[in-house]
Amino acid sequence: MRTVLTQDRGPVRIVTLNRPERLNAITVELVQDLLAALTEADGDPSVRVVVLTGAGRAFCAGDDLHEYADQASSRETTQAYVEALQQVTRGIMLGRVPVVGAIHGWAVGGGLEWVLNCDLVVVGESARGFFPEMALGLFVTGGVTTLLPRIVGLTRARRLLMLGEHISADDMVAWGIAQWQVPDEVLLDEAVAVAQRLAALSERAVTDLRRALTSVTVADLEAAMAVETEATVAAFGDADTGTRVRAAAP
Repeated sequence: MRTVLTQDRGPVRIVTLNRPERLNAITVELVQDLLAALTEADGDPSVRVVVLTGAGRAFCAGDDLHEYADQASSRETTQAYVEALQQVTRGIMLGRVPVVGAIHGWAVGGGLEWVLNCDLVVVGESARGFFPEMALGLFVTGGVTTLLPRIVGLTRARRLLMLGEHISADDMVAWGIAQWQVPDEVLLDEAVAVAQRLAALSERAVTDLRRALTSVTVADLEAAMAVETEATVAAFGDADTGTRVRAAAP
């Protein structure tokens, strides 16, 4: 089964994480397939906007802990995996096309990072998320060490990142992580409607605006991701992390 599916609705390409039996938990294959889907959309002139969503009961439950042993098998393997994760963030934030998140159910760890990477976000009523990394001895990626404080404020960012506090759909909207909350049953249609509004605008103007909005953050983003990558690779090699992950794996 393909881990990422795509479907076009006119100029909008829907990119769907497709491991519903594992709540779309992140694997090496899913990261590679998502990056390929984003790269393909970015290079297709008929695609004006991407909608990123998840199949089944959740958007993305974060790293699949069942794959931890393989991901931590060597420093080189870990480095390649983490760098691929960071490349997905570049694909979402720095590509040609804007990305609208359509988020329901759990958005955990790397999944919540991808939510923060989106240009605009629509959440269903069931949306909820948290960062489990600190409890597992791991580290966040996706540039969230600079993005999250800018969006929710430093104090809230500390609570979310350090303590792994859970946030609801209401919190996501109130704190600026998402812009709209809708019933789950109309989530995808509402996100596509937002994407179609973007697609109807001048492509040049949207591209220039996204470049202007991100130009002040690119240096900080790259600096943050460099620190995150180093810290995450080190965390994967820590014996304490292995013990915590094995205890947490279902």
